[in-house]
Amino acid sequence: MTEKTTYNNNMIHRLSFEDKEIILVGTAHVSKESTKLVASVIEEENPDTVCVELCESRYKAIRQKDRWQNMNIIKVVKEKKAFLLLSNLLLASFQKRIADKFDIKPGAEMIKAIETGESIGAKIHLADRDIHVTLSRAWRVMGLWGKIKILFQLLLSVGKIDEISEEDIEKMKQEDMLQTLLSDVKKSLPVLGNILIDERDRYLAHEIKEAPGEKIVAVVGAGHISGIKRYWNTETDIDELKKIPPKSTFSGLLKWILPLIILVVFILGFFYGGMAAGTHMITWWVMANGILAGLGAAIAFAHPFTILSSILAAPLTSLNPMIAAGWVAGLVEAFARKPKVKDFENLPEDILSIRGFWKNKVTRILLVVIFTNLGSSLGTFVAIPLMIKVL
Repeated sequence: MTEKTTYNNNMIHRLSFEDKEIILVGTAHVSKESTKLVASVIEEENPDTVCVELCESRYKAIRQKDRWQNMNIIKVVKEKKAFLLLSNLLLASFQKRIADKFDIKPGAEMIKAIETGESIGAKIHLADRDIHVTLSRAWRVMGLWGKIKILFQLLLSVGKIDEISEEDIEKMKQEDMLQTLLSDVKKSLPVLGNILIDERDRYLAHEIKEAPGEKIVAVVGAGHISGIKRYWNTETDIDELKKIPPKSTFSGLLKWILPLIILVVFILGFFYGGMAAGTHMITWWVMANGILAGLGAAIAFAHPFTILSSILAAPLTSLNPMIAAGWVAGLVEAFARKPKVKDFENLPEDILSIRGFWKNKVTRILLVVIFTNLGSSLGTFVAIPLMIKVL
């Protein structure tokens, strides 16, 4: 019988739960050494199950290299998932550019854990919460300004790779990649830290404890180790952590109340100010919404027809809580410049630069949706004081 290795490594922690033995391996997502450590621990321990800090969508991203070709961009727009997809692409861009600059492969330790686990016949258990749920929960708690900040921080991350130093890389070894990217926004919105880190620590702890088998090796980012240990003996409502919370009652009412208020202002304008005042109000409303929505589409380098459609749609969609100008513009862009197979095939390379995001027809559609919606929202806030001033 081979004698077991005694690991002299502060990244390895032995835990227990009921009759299970859990070996928790903390890894650095940007470290070559972590890949070797993961393989040696799994081979030495020969566990029944290997848990990895991946969700189903990220696991498929590793396994299905042609996943982009199977994407239905029109469906993405219709299902209001443009921001989620763009966020995933921006995160992938950040990781790949880090890999290219420092000759490392973020997430390589998770791939190695899967491959090594499969080679010894262990089950593979995906322990992380779906990235779409995490981003959706984060998106839900942010107001318009927070959403603008997070969008621009993600976009700017694509161009900041050259500024990253070895010291920054060392910091990333102790942090979650998503946490690193959104650190500035998290400072001004502390609840994001709870969603991005604490909730996932609880989720990971629960999933690792519930993994099948008596002996389990769990491979997670080093930044999650302390949190997992903190919540190890805590009961977790896993179903609650999987939910995308509904919009607040106030937010739900506001999308109906705001158009109603605007219509009332129009009526008051005509009633007290006469035809001239009412006409001025409508003019300000149409101009503010249309121009800023069109500007948003133009910033995304949209097709001229798309820009025109956003200008025409925004004044109307802003009064309709069931539809947004960005969705209209995104669908028009998708039909005006229908993405070709090569656009999907080129996504992995195009997302490595700001220019690529604007050049690729797939990502341009996502940018059109988001920037048009932002422009339309800003147009509403600009128009209201201008209309009231007419009174």
